[in-house]
Amino acid sequence: MPTARLTALLRSTRPAFLLLTPVCVFLGASAAIVDGARLDGPAPGLAMLGALLAHVAVNALNEYHDFRSGLDLATRRTAFSGGSGLLPAHPELARTVLALGVLCLAGTLTIGAWLTARIGAGILPFGIVGLALVVFYTGWINRHPLPCLVAPGTGFGLLMVPGSYYVLRQTIDAEVWVLALITFLLVNDLLLLNQYPDTEADRQAGRRHFPIAHGIRASNLVFALFSILAGMLIVGAVCADLLPGASLVALLPLSLAAYAGTGAARYGASIGIHPRYLAANVAATLLTPLTLGMTLLWEAGG
Repeated sequence: MPTARLTALLRSTRPAFLLLTPVCVFLGASAAIVDGARLDGPAPGLAMLGALLAHVAVNALNEYHDFRSGLDLATRRTAFSGGSGLLPAHPELARTVLALGVLCLAGTLTIGAWLTARIGAGILPFGIVGLALVVFYTGWINRHPLPCLVAPGTGFGLLMVPGSYYVLRQTIDAEVWVLALITFLLVNDLLLLNQYPDTEADRQAGRRHFPIAHGIRASNLVFALFSILAGMLIVGAVCADLLPGASLVALLPLSLAAYAGTGAARYGASIGIHPRYLAANVAATLLTPLTLGMTLLWEAGG
């Protein structure tokens, strides 16, 4: 395949969004290391690769379905919403993007099978639910408001974070679920706000996510609630000695979500033409769990 074609195909994976996967795996692995896990053997690397392949599969399959439905031709693209723009510019790559998604999904399944054989069936629930999210997100989940609202956080927060921990320790402790819930809330907020600019185009394409079904005002309230709950979980976990006191530093990047919320309240569906608010939301989602993982490792090293 020519280099130019490969470069174009790379766009369908949404590389900037793939940063979320290593952050979530890092958070789960950090908690496992603090609890005595060792990063030896192929399992940690394969867990990261499997998570990345699953993320690429979701992005590529979503890109393909959005092009086939005509949604990509109706959206106004921003750096954070509206698709990559690859297939409207290169429709000849549609089958290749579909093949990429299927191959990545097959790779995820292969790695999942290896991990199951290596560490036991305890990893299966994470894999089965993750597979269901990948397969059903575009065709079913994004047509139902509540499943669509919580699907992103489920995949990255409730699956990747504790799943990474389980791969390293073959068990899950209470503090890991706190970290998973914090990530769950933030990632839900990330996708929720990114849906605002595409609300009308998504409606025309048959989608029915939360902003379409309940409106921007209710969505703003949900966004604020999730952000506040994430902060309360951090403070509560520190007070309960589930997280070290240094983890309160994570409230600093989390405060960027408040700034993003002001933009959502002020501009609503037009927030896409004010990308600084969407960028702040992305930063809060990436930096908060990253900071939590770093404080865990710092406390353990101290």
